[in-house]
Amino acid sequence: MCMAIPMKIVSFTGESDAVAECDGVRREVKLSLLSDEVGLGDYVIIHAGFAISKLNTEEAEETLAIMREVLEAGQP
Repeated sequence: MCMAIPMKIVSFTGESDAVAECDGVRREVKLSLLSDEVGLGDYVIIHAGFAISKLNTEEAEETLAIMREVLEAGQP
């Protein structure tokens, strides 16, 4: 199963490359598939190292809260 994760853009490393973060985990990501422009602090959906969609902050934070809740429920 594949999962896409909301992550926040924390820096740019090139014209279409950035570093995104979620819960302290940082990953280099490609922005070349996005039609929307993104800036520092914007949330994007990351799948397989590519940003595939831009999210507003409310949507991203709600999605992350649900994901955390699901993960915690699976803990013994």
